[in-house]
Amino acid sequence: MRTDSRLSRMLHVLIHMARHDGPVTSEVIARMLNTNPVVVRRTMAGLRDRGFVASGKGHGGGWALSRPLERITLRDVYDALGEPTLFAIGVADDAPDCLVEQAVNAAVGQALAEAEQRLLAHFGTVTIASLAADFDRRCRERSAAAPDG
Repeated sequence: MRTDSRLSRMLHVLIHMARHDGPVTSEVIARMLNTNPVVVRRTMAGLRDRGFVASGKGHGGGWALSRPLERITLRDVYDALGEPTLFAIGVADDAPDCLVEQAVNAAVGQALAEAEQRLLAHFGTVTIASLAADFDRRCRERSAAAPDG
C-alpha cells in the first residue's frame, strides 16, 4: 500500500511559502514536489478553503499565506486535506457475522481509535511555526559543523 504524503508535503510547502517574497506559483511548487501543477492547485484548494492560503491569478499571481505559521497547526492542515487515512492497517469486514472477526475487530478497532485520537490531539498542539523553528535550528547546527572552506 502506498503511503499518503500530502500532509508532509503541504507542511513543507507552507514553510517555504513563509520564507518566500510574494506569491509562489503552482508551477514552482510542483517542481519543488516533483508533481504536476494541477495536483498542486487541487491540494492547495483545501488550504485556501480553510483560510490558510490565498490564490491570485495572472501576472504576479500564485499562492500566498493568509495566516501566520503560528496560527496553523498540523491538525489544521490534516483537516484541510480531507482527513486522509492515518493508518494502513484496519479491521476486516469479510464475514461480519463471524464471532472471531467481531472479537478481533473490537480489539483492533479500539486500539486504532485510541491511537488516532492521540495522534490528532498531538497534531493540534504542533504549529507550523514550531516546524520552521526546528528547521532553522537544524540549519544553524549544520552550518556550525561544516568545515571552513
